[in-house]
Amino acid sequence: MSIMETGMETSQTQTIEFPRFGACTFSASDVIEFPWGIPGFPNLRRWLALTLESHASFVWLQSIDDPKVALPTTDPYYIFEDYNPKLPPYVVAALEIADPSDFTMLCVVVVTENAEEMTINLLAPIVVNLRSRKARQIMLESSGYSTRHPIPRKQATAEGQPAS
Repeated sequence: MSIMETGMETSQTQTIEFPRFGACTFSASDVIEFPWGIPGFPNLRRWLALTLESHASFVWLQSIDDPKVALPTTDPYYIFEDYNPKLPPYVVAALEIADPSDFTMLCVVVVTENAEEMTINLLAPIVVNLRSRKARQIMLESSGYSTRHPIPRKQATAEGQPAS
């Protein structure tokens, strides 16, 4: 498990035992702050972005305020190269985004039991300012995107390996 790169110096560290991931040591500069909370979790403001070697294309947003809460997310461009959200001006201002390199986007993924179906919320991406570590989940009104867009499955070859 690794913490999403911050590009900042590390400071004093803290260790928390998370039910899903075990012990995780992090510094204050690793914390992503959601000043407005996240819909459904308005009081959970401090999160970590964790990746697992076994699922490198997913980023788990792990709440520091409630260790039982973790949200699977992914970079939407990893799955949908043609994803083209238009950031509302209030987001650029609220998160103090000066340059496209200042931010990244993550979208929440929903996986049904036994991973029979996977969907992604393209309508409400999470925008993270990589410099300030502040984030906000936004609604892309009138975009045509869905909160439950199916994630396509990779087709298996005759040998049982995913096709490229």
